[in-house]
Amino acid sequence: MSSFLELLKDSGVSARLTFSNSLLQKEHLDDPLCNKLCALLNDPNGHNGVIVHSDLLKDYLLEKYPYLELISSTTKVLLDDASLKEELAKKEFKYVVPDFRYNKRLDFFSSLNEESKDKVELLINECCYIGCKERKECYKNVSEKALGLNTRDHICKAPFGNEGYVFSRAMENPTFVSVSDIKETYLPLGISNFKIEGRGLGSALVFEMLLYYLVKPECQLKVREAVYLDANLDLF
Repeated sequence: MSSFLELLKDSGVSARLTFSNSLLQKEHLDDPLCNKLCALLNDPNGHNGVIVHSDLLKDYLLEKYPYLELISSTTKVLLDDASLKEELAKKEFKYVVPDFRYNKRLDFFSSLNEESKDKVELLINECCYIGCKERKECYKNVSEKALGLNTRDHICKAPFGNEGYVFSRAMENPTFVSVSDIKETYLPLGISNFKIEGRGLGSALVFEMLLYYLVKPECQLKVREAVYLDANLDLF
């Protein structure tokens, strides 16, 4: 683990932990593995961070691991301008990830001061149905299961909700932020932080998303060839 962190540091890449459970209690703060990970990332010379939802956890991390950057989780599902502006104004957060339905609210982002714009981090490839009214309940169900609570599965009622994540469908989502959107709209507006969803998905799908966002189109095939395409590969 330490060698991996050194590699990240040498490459100028920060590491993040996702501790966005909304139902944490005081007894959960003593989790030995999570504390060990926080201690490893608590580097005064780095920019490692933790994505948080719980205020209880936020205050604990600020006190015990002061060098970790805190990121306000999109799981808070803040859907009104006043609440989101209030979140962006909180000094303890380095970044705030708005609900994906704010992605095309250019009027809102234009109204922010430079400090707040620098804290916005857009979730750019969400596949969830834009009209979903149960997003908070879905996140709550994930939190309950992570804590081992006896709870029913949340059944997604949205169109295509039973099919899981499909990148091509995410690209058709009205909230999708394309590479051209980033270059032509958001960067000139002062929004420069973007979050790619997909850490729990298969590596091939994550690879395709990274290719789309990080590699020039004319170089994508060359990267695929270098990584996994082979003249001897026969899928049929």
